[in-house]
Amino acid sequence: MTKIAWIVAVVAIITGMGAAFIPLNPDIQNAHAQEMAPPLPQPDLKPAPATPIAQQKAVLGDDRTWDPEWDLVIEQAVPPEMISPEVAKAVKPFCPRFNALSDADKRVFWAYFFQALAGAEAGLVPTANVRHSDAVLQVTDDVTHRIVRQQGLLQLTYMDQERYGCDFDWEKDKELGEHDPNKTILQPRNNLLCGVNIIRNQLIDQHKPLLSSTSYFSTLQPGTISVKVFLKQMANVPTVCGRRPVHTQPPMNAPTHEAADSTSAGLSPGSPVRSSLVSDSQPETH
Repeated sequence: MTKIAWIVAVVAIITGMGAAFIPLNPDIQNAHAQEMAPPLPQPDLKPAPATPIAQQKAVLGDDRTWDPEWDLVIEQAVPPEMISPEVAKAVKPFCPRFNALSDADKRVFWAYFFQALAGAEAGLVPTANVRHSDAVLQVTDDVTHRIVRQQGLLQLTYMDQERYGCDFDWEKDKELGEHDPNKTILQPRNNLLCGVNIIRNQLIDQHKPLLSSTSYFSTLQPGTISVKVFLKQMANVPTVCGRRPVHTQPPMNAPTHEAADSTSAGLSPGSPVRSSLVSDSQPETH
């Protein structure tokens, strides 16, 4: 073998050995690892039962009702804390067997809860938009700088976007009509996800039960007319919850003001002035 041939052979061997020790680009390694890794497990999702108002709307042919797709929105959004043993005591009046349920059934419970809450708050109408006529309740929204309106399935306000991290965009919405369904606050997904944040705050951060005198929602405040509307909607809670009847009677002097617009099912949605309009430590008022 000639000297040149030897040199070429040695270079080839060295080059090959060097290539064997050259580390792969970390990004390439990560990409390969992701391709090989099994997909993350997704929570089991299934529709919740229909609330009484949804059943009545179906009989009446009213299409302003609960969309089963919203169950999935809620079930996917519920954080781990809301299906943990930590909340079992808080939800016990409505789901005594909560701790014994599978994670999937716990998520179904929450989907039903928010359907019932939307039934009590807005009659399941996504575009529900209420402005109180009572002069005492003419509160200015800190975001819009206008008299507050409660809007959407859970009757929320733009002030909630800052307090609870809700995906509302007043700057975009003010260009639209008052009842334009494209408004971010009226979009069911945005409204419901905000509600999940609010209930998480009540149960986890404030360590309070679902029925609380200082709840953001007056429909969850014992002793009010509004809570009676909510309790009616909890009649069809999933059977796996092993629910016992809940009786919460308002006091004799309880206020009787309800939302001006009644639903086609004959149920008046509760439309309280939220605790977001006052101090966090104060209960909501009608």
